[in-house]
Amino acid sequence: MANHKSALKRIRSNDKKRLRNRFQHKTTRNAVRRLRELTDKKEATSLLPSVISMLDKLAKKNIIHANKAANIKSKLTKRVSAL
Repeated sequence: MANHKSALKRIRSNDKKRLRNRFQHKTTRNAVRRLRELTDKKEATSLLPSVISMLDKLAKKNIIHANKAANIKSKLTKRVSAL
């Protein structure tokens, strides 16, 4: 267990950040899943920018790798344009 005040604070802040990262990551995964299941082109086209924005934010904060975000965005864009 940590002995210093700063180490105890670091543990508390890491827990908060971990929970926030998990929430954002799970929310984005659900949005991607929802977008993949759509069959209506108009609805998918309107949802795509918000999902791309979520992926960019995760990549910017290093929650997911930048290349993974790029791959997901590319596949989603191809899927939506093919509808």
